[in-house]
Formats: sequence, C-alpha cells, structure tokens
Amino acid sequence: MRTRRLAGCFLFLLALTARAAAADPKPDNAALPNTKPLTLEGDIASQLVDGVDKFLQKQIDKSVEGRERHWKRDFTSAEKYSASVEPNRKRLAHILGVRDARVPFDAPELVATVAQPALVGKGEGYEIFAVRWPAFGDVTGEGLLLVPTKGKPVADVIAIPDASLTPEQIVGLAPGVAKESQYALGLAAHGCRVLVPVLIDRERKSRRSGQGPWLTSREWVYRPAFELGRHVIGYELQKVLAGVDWFVKSGTKDRKIGVIGWGDGGMLALYAGALDTRIDAVCVSGYFGNRNDVWKEPIDRNVFGLLDQFGDAEIASLIAPRKLIVEACKAPEVVVPSDGGAPGRLTTPKLEAVRKEVERGNKLAAPRFNQSEIALIQRDDGTSSFGSSQALMDFVTALGTDHHFSGTNPAPENLRKDFKPEVRQDRQVHELMRHTQALLTDCAEVRKQFMSKLDTSSLEKYRQTVEPYRDIFAKEVIGQFDEKLLPANPRTRKIDETDKWVRYEVVLDVFPDVIAYGLLTLPKGMKEGEKRPVVVCQHGLEGRPQDVIGKPGYDYYKAFATKLAEQGFITFAPQNLYIFKDRFRVLQRKANPLGKTLFSVIVPQHQQITDWLKTLPNVDGDRIGFYGLSYGGKSAMRIPPLVKNYCLSICSADFNEWVVKNASTRHSFSYVWTMEYEIFEFDLGNTFNYAEMAALIAPRPFMVERGHGDGVGTDEMVGFEWAKVFNLYDARLKIGDRAEIEWFDGPHTINEKGTYKFLHKHLRWPEK
Repeated sequence: MRTRRLAGCFLFLLALTARAAAADPKPDNAALPNTKPLTLEGDIASQLVDGVDKFLQKQIDKSVEGRERHWKRDFTSAEKYSASVEPNRKRLAHILGVRDARVPFDAPELVATVAQPALVGKGEGYEIFAVRWPAFGDVTGEGLLLVPTKGKPVADVIAIPDASLTPEQIVGLAPGVAKESQYALGLAAHGCRVLVPVLIDRERKSRRSGQGPWLTSREWVYRPAFELGRHVIGYELQKVLAGVDWFVKSGTKDRKIGVIGWGDGGMLALYAGALDTRIDAVCVSGYFGNRNDVWKEPIDRNVFGLLDQFGDAEIASLIAPRKLIVEACKAPEVVVPSDGGAPGRLTTPKLEAVRKEVERGNKLAAPRFNQSEIALIQRDDGTSSFGSSQALMDFVTALGTDHHFSGTNPAPENLRKDFKPEVRQDRQVHELMRHTQALLTDCAEVRKQFMSKLDTSSLEKYRQTVEPYRDIFAKEVIGQFDEKLLPANPRTRKIDETDKWVRYEVVLDVFPDVIAYGLLTLPKGMKEGEKRPVVVCQHGLEGRPQDVIGKPGYDYYKAFATKLAEQGFITFAPQNLYIFKDRFRVLQRKANPLGKTLFSVIVPQHQQITDWLKTLPNVDGDRIGFYGLSYGGKSAMRIPPLVKNYCLSICSADFNEWVVKNASTRHSFSYVWTMEYEIFEFDLGNTFNYAEMAALIAPRPFMVERGHGDGVGTDEMVGFEWAKVFNLYDARLKIGDRAEIEWFDGPHTINEKGTYKFLHKHLRWPEK
C-alpha cells in the first residue's frame, strides 16, 4: 500500500512538472535551424572587443606595406620628384589641420612693457628679444628671437623646444636644460638668426572651474580642433611656417633656412620640412622612429589617417633631396594618466627602431638622390642627451656654414626679471581656443556649401546625387576597410522562451578575428512562408544586448526589444563595441591613425547582421528598421546611411546639434568636458552634422525621440538641427510624412509611444 502511495505521489509530481514545463518551457540550448550550435562560453562581448583589437593591430602592422599605393614618385629630376609627391604633401597638410591662411607680416613684434623692455638677454655676439608674430586668423606665435650682433646672420633657423620646455630653457635664460643641450643658444653663438616658438604644454588642469576631467593643455586644444578639421600640431606648424615666411621675406637669396627641434619640437621640425620646400635643412632630435605605436602616445599626437600614407620614413621622403639629420638620443619621458582625459606615454625610441626607420627612409628616396641620404647621429646606445655638437655641426653644414661647435657657449645675461612663462602659455592657449570657437561659428555655412550639390528636384535625382556624399562619409569620416565580409557562418543557441517568443544568442563571422554578436527574438505563431518586419534594437554606452530585453537596463530601455517582439516584430539586439571603458577607447585610438573609427568595424558588423537576417525564412528583408538609444542613437545616425538593408532609422536620446555638442567650450553638455575622449570625429564640423547624416538616410523614414529632461542637450539645440532635417524631407523632397520627432516630458530614456507607432506605420505591421 505504501509503495502504491509513493508511486502515486511520484506520478502526480511528474504530471505537475510536465504541466509547469508546458506553461513555462525552459531553454534547451538548441540551435536555430540551418545554423551551427553556438559553443562560445564566458563573456562574448569581451571576446568580441578582444577580436577587434587583434584585427586593428594587424591592420596597423601591415599598413607599412600598403602605403606605397598612395605614392607615384618621379625620380627623373629633383623638380619632377617634388611635383610627383605634391599630392602626398597636400594630404599630410590636410590631416594635420594646416588649412587656415597665414597672415602676412613684415617682422615680428617686440613684446615689451614700460617696466620690461623687449631685450631680455645678451650673449657673446647675439641679443635675445621677446617677440610675437601673426600666424593665422587672430592667432600669433610667441617666443624668443636671437639676433647676431656681429655681421649678417649666416643662416636663419627656427629652433623648436619640446612641449615640456620653454624657449628660455633652450637658450640658457632659465634652468632645466644642460648647457650642451641648449641648441638654440649654440646656433645663435654660431652666427645664426634663431626664432624659438613656445609650444602648448602638457600641464594638466581641471578645465571647468574645478569640475570635469583633468586635461593637458594640448588635449584641451586638440579636442574641439580635431572635430573641426584642425589639430594642435597643425596650429603649431602654422606658427613655425609663418616664421619661415618672414625669413624668406627678410633674408637674402643665399641665406638658407633650417628647422631643428627636440621631442615634440623634433616632430614639428620633421612635418615642417615635409610641408615647406623653402626649408633647406631639418634636424630631428628625440623623435624619429616607427610610428606604429602612435596610439600609445598622448592623444595630442593622434592624426587621423596618418599611418595609411605616412610613417616617419615616408615623411622624410617629402624632405628629399634636402638634408635631414636624425639625432638618436634621449627623448622626453611623459606619462599622462587616465583620470578623465586620454592616457598616453612617451618614451625614448629604441636605437634599432630609429636605425630601421632611417634605413627605410633612405630606401624610399636616397637611392636616386645620393646627396639627400638621411644622416643618423648617435652616441652610445642612443640615450645620450640631445643637441650634440655632431648633430649641430651636420645641421649648420647643410645650411652652408662650417663653423665648429664646442658645446661650451657661456650663458647669456638675463635682462628680464620675474618672468612668468605660464602667463604667456595661457595667452597662447586662449588664442587657439578662441580661433576654434570662431571656426565652430562658421562651420554651418561651410557644411551648407559642402552639401550644395544635392539635387532635391525629384526623389530620383536626389538618390543619384546623394551617393557621392555617402561615399565621402564612408571613406573620409567613418573610414572603410578594404576587407571583404567573411561567410557569416552563423552559430546560435536558444537561451530563453515564453509563450509569446523564443530567444537565441547569435554569433556571426565578419572579418578575421572580428565577430558580430547579439540576441534574436522570434515571436511565436509565425506561419510557414509568413514574412515579418525586423527591428534592430541598439543599446548605448557600456551597454549589452541583455539591457534592451529586460530588467538590467529597464530604466532606460524599457525592454523595448522584448515588447516589440510581443507586438509581433522580429527583433535583434546587437552587441556594439562601446563597452569596457578604456578597452574600447583603445580601439578608437588604434583605428584613427589608419583613417578609421569604431564604426569602421561596427558598420560591417551590421551589414553582416542584416544580410544574415534576410536569409531567415520569416524575415521580410525589405522591412528591417534600426532603433537605438543614446550611443545607440549615435549609431542610428552613422550605420543606416551606410547599411542600405535598413529601411528606416530612429535616433533616441542622442539627436543634437552634434558638432556644437563636441566642440563648444560654452555649453555645459559639451563633450570637451567629459571622459569620452574617443567621441571626437575628425573634420565632422565641415562635412556631416546630424542634419547632413539624416540627408544620407533620406528618403528612408527617419525619426527622433527627445525627452525634455534629457541632459545630452537642450530642446533649442535639438529643435534647431531637427528643423533642417524636416525642411529637407517636407519642403524640398515633399515626403514630410516620413520624418517625425516626438517630444516628451522625460529624461534619457525610450518613451515607447510615438516611436512604436512610427515602426508600425513604416514597417507596415498592424498595431495590436
């Protein structure tokens, strides 16, 4: 009897278990039909970021061999050679931000007060003056001018210090540089007229009244300038080249011009010699080497697209057949911590790396110009102090003089009292920031002119004329890899199921080492042969696909990927790259020197995702929409213009006067104040703000979702940019019903109302 009771209880419990399973079926890890089982374990998002990091590193490593495709050198004569590399010279100037017209001037101004004359020092055979000179716009160069007092100058030289040094230190008016390394002083004692500009330094400050991130002065200038197609490097080059302008104007035909520098000064000397053929000789100290690790250096050295065409050897080839001297020596040692700004480090280049880059530079041009062979100056293991007598001797010899350098020039007499270099530094920073803000004011008109070739007289003509802009956006702004997509090789596993839907994890191959990962939610009840629309639901910064399906990110996302599936849409929630803080920002740092961005990888991921979704039996490939919040809204502006599988786009909690948000120093919501150092996109201000990006989405439907309390911007800014979008859709293209904005009383979140109606309307799916 007892056995029968136990058996009956067992059967009853078994029945309850079966009923519970039927009511709430558990996932069985089964793969989606026609896919392989997904066996990846652990944090797939982390593995995705690691894979992209490997991919980018390989792209950097092979960039050297790919550069030659951009060059068409003609060695038949020095003149023809110079002409043949002129396109490369112009490209270098473009990416360095050397764009603003320089201001002509007769001579530098003397900087003096009633209490302090401009004559600030005297030495044996020279005098030292405090000077400033016009460079571009209202920006001036400032520093010291050393003028021989015995006879005419034997040469004109611009001697550039590192950012860590003042002009006074390399002329012996202030402590901090050993006598043998005071190269500006040595050149003046030799009889050269020497101009010594001050550079923007790397002093770290809180740039917002004690709040916000601590940024170096160079990063502070770099951030908004980069967005507007300029660069702190380009700004400083303009000051140097303005000095060259004056030397040409005030010198004699037989007097040669040279540029010399250490550290950042060596970098500027190298670039200046490459850009300006009026410079007869260049000496680079403590800088020359392999640039493949430029992404590790302070962000003020981040030049968009540099490695695509240029390493130091290629830049050196722009100086040929003029003389280049490279001094292998101790370089500035700098560590910029990551506490709001971008981390970076400068170390002394290894001697072997310097030697190899010199050899590579000589192979590029010197075989045809024997007299132009790069001279490598080294002592010991390449870590000796800079400004050696041998380097200076080779330099002045190239300038047509042959005096001996003893390295024992007596210190000049200091005639200036209580000088505060930080006041001059603040003045120089202020001028550059003021210039950048003026560019910001003007850039809307620049973009208007840029987009003027769009023909809106008909939708057909619009589709034709928008394509060249889409091509520019892909290649020059986002950045496009030449890699072809791999076969998708889909791997899936079921991870959840209710009575309304079933959910799968999905992994697809994209490029070597690069995968796409996300969550596919399929509504139940789909009939065989039935085609449903798809909504790709994109998370924001530091987010995951899991955030858009349920509780982890509910406050922001309202589980919209799940709710839309319950309304009958197929949804896919991809994992995007913007996760793991500095880990993903390193990806941007690696991508930028290649002329690429995070979206250079994200766009192909979405192309692969949507191509694969179109193969699913219940997916209507003509009805795939994109809906993203926050950084996902940023994605909504950049991915659909380039992935035509998306038939509409919704930008939530991100749409803005985006260039102002990135470059303004006047608005509290600007990214110049925040930790997102990867956010700045080179030259965006002169090409594609959000209205112009929306033009690349048109004539497909486009919607903005904006909460009044969303701190990413102001209603006024959003409304200003939106008006341009709606004008295009409604007034010019006559398709105003395809463009909508929903304003709601709420914060940085999805509102779930107008956007859902928009999806039902334009994806042609009935509301329940």
